[in-house]
Amino acid sequence: MVGEFDGLAETVRVEGARILATLIRTVGDVQIAEDAVSEATLAALTAWSVTGPPPEPRAWLTVTARRKAVDMIRRERDRAGKERDGLLMMELSRSDLPPDGVMHDDQLRLIFICCHPTLSPPTRVALALRTLCGLSPAQIAGVLLTTEAATKKSLTRARHKIAAANIPYRVPSEPELADRLPAVCGVIHSLYTAGHAPLDSADLYDIDACAEAIRLAELLHVLLPDQLMPTAVLSLLLLTEARRPARLDAAGTVVTLDRQDRSRWDAPAIARRIELRNDSLLRSQQQADAYQLQAAIAAEHARATSYESTDWDEILRLYELLLSIAPNEAAGLGRAVAAAEAQGAATGLALMGDLPHTARWHAVRAELLARQGRYAESVGALDEALAGGATRADQEFRTRRRAELLQMAWPD
Repeated sequence: MVGEFDGLAETVRVEGARILATLIRTVGDVQIAEDAVSEATLAALTAWSVTGPPPEPRAWLTVTARRKAVDMIRRERDRAGKERDGLLMMELSRSDLPPDGVMHDDQLRLIFICCHPTLSPPTRVALALRTLCGLSPAQIAGVLLTTEAATKKSLTRARHKIAAANIPYRVPSEPELADRLPAVCGVIHSLYTAGHAPLDSADLYDIDACAEAIRLAELLHVLLPDQLMPTAVLSLLLLTEARRPARLDAAGTVVTLDRQDRSRWDAPAIARRIELRNDSLLRSQQQADAYQLQAAIAAEHARATSYESTDWDEILRLYELLLSIAPNEAAGLGRAVAAAEAQGAATGLALMGDLPHTARWHAVRAELLARQGRYAESVGALDEALAGGATRADQEFRTRRRAELLQMAWPD
């Protein structure tokens, strides 16, 4: 019964996100559209758990959500003593299903609304996770490392700002696209990153979040095929996803890159994604953006047949290019690791000096100290790492690694 309910919930989640995008365009009010889809979702889960899903789940949800929206608008009209546009009410009373192309276009429009430049970057991510992916305020708070109350306030302010600014529900024109597209790609990449390392979870991955990010990246790539950045983002996500099965062993334990069974990587998928990345880079005339460089780094790891055959000099070069155009902590740590592999642990440690001392920073430092035989210091660094945030799987790995280093530091 649990598996059956999960299947219903997944159907409702996927179809509900598509219907929401079209309903927002029709109603012109994000809050009413969200409330209507939420009520339709609850009705579906109640009805379908008894009767099973209907032959056309999307049609059932679409009609139900439209009816809920009509009821809400009528209540609003009666309270305010206003007449609503008759054409709007007629549109919502229709029983037909929008064509797939229209629904896909509506989803793309919604992505760009969520990423409007008047909204702050964290708000863009929160709004996208809520409207595009159906995450609850509590789940979004976990992703953004904030509180549920703060997330709810942020979402409310965002909706009001969109309504007050009368932001048009459309894909931006060509001149506007260059300003908005990086934010859209950033939201999709943030969603995948959040799914790739979910905090406060027993799992190393949130597979649903990763799958949703890939779905949105594919949608963006299909609908904007001439834009290079979506191609690079899709390549990066798919190259990373192709190596996911080897990151855990049969017992669910984290396996570091040097010990992974590369036969578990999806080699055909890797080859296709490298072609996708190469196409993006070729069309940019070798002027790579940050996502193309990250995809290039992922491709170098993916094409190596063993850890020892990895071209660390090239990976170091790519990280240095990445830092020159998009400096951030993750790229800085990546460069330090690549430098340690290519030039020795001392070089890697030296490059870490000015980076923020996060839990991951301490974990990387612990490994580089251990390579120099400084086991006691390495244990101390892992203590700092364990005090910070990480997935439970990563915390368990660090605890086991600390025990190994402790034995090395004090054998008896």
